[in-house]
Amino acid sequence: MFISITDKKEAENKGSSVTLVHYLEKENRTAKKAKQELWFNAVRSDISAYEVMRRIDDNVAKLGRNDPKFFLINISPSKKEVAFLLERFGRDGAREELKKFTSNVMDEYARNFKRDGITGRKDLLWYGKLEDYRYYSHTDREVKNGEKKRGERKDGEQMHIQVIVSRKDISNRIKLSPQNTSRGKNIEHSKKMGQFDRLAFKQSGESVFDELFGFDRQLKETLAFANTQKNGSLSERTEMAARSLEPDLVLPTSSLGEEREIHLSENLGEDLDIEVVEYLPLLNEFSIDISDDIDDEAILGRNRHRKRKARTNTR
Repeated sequence: MFISITDKKEAENKGSSVTLVHYLEKENRTAKKAKQELWFNAVRSDISAYEVMRRIDDNVAKLGRNDPKFFLINISPSKKEVAFLLERFGRDGAREELKKFTSNVMDEYARNFKRDGITGRKDLLWYGKLEDYRYYSHTDREVKNGEKKRGERKDGEQMHIQVIVSRKDISNRIKLSPQNTSRGKNIEHSKKMGQFDRLAFKQSGESVFDELFGFDRQLKETLAFANTQKNGSLSERTEMAARSLEPDLVLPTSSLGEEREIHLSENLGEDLDIEVVEYLPLLNEFSIDISDDIDDEAILGRNRHRKRKARTNTR
């Protein structure tokens, strides 16, 4: 399960949502579908692109011109997860179940902020769009190697969900930003501005999927495993790799906020200098793409602190 939140400059989320909504309508314009794919949220599945744009653009009370107005959440099941849904529910059923799953993910998104009055999906202003295809971009290895062209459709099942969620809650009173990654360390700041743990949110997608559908996820298919291999100490990586080889290992499934047996310490990677250490692979390949899921925020923060300290020492 791959979940990412796009809030970078490239997202162009400080103005109208019209460009993004238009882009996400691409399959309705280009794919030869007998039926148009409409937008959905917690209560409806017949929402037009115009309504999405109008509601998102109107829900911006007390936001400045340079403030983000919305965020884009990408929810992409792995090929194994998509195959599981198709086998169990059929194509039409899998599409509907993936939408239900998205609503549950938005519950986790809301609860992650730990704000009074924000308890679930219905407290958010959000709209989801199911897409069947993915296309090669200039960053893909196949394009760089000349094997594929930019814009060419990728092969295989590519079913996924794109969600536009407003920066403001559905009442247009409370600001909610996944860019606020304090994780509750500053209690007073968190009470006023909320908090957001991106890694916990992304991990929750796995737990929700497994609980909702009874999916048997192996340890090496989890974000916890991939993150430990990337950011963990040598002993942590070795232990996790060894655990992945244990037969019949059962992973606990729990909701966001509950204690997990397999967890990631806030100090994970504390003894590593990511800038100089050579990554030691313990397995040849991972079964999931974690390029945007790696929790490097704390590590990057420590590196910035080191650089500031170095500049101070040279003065």
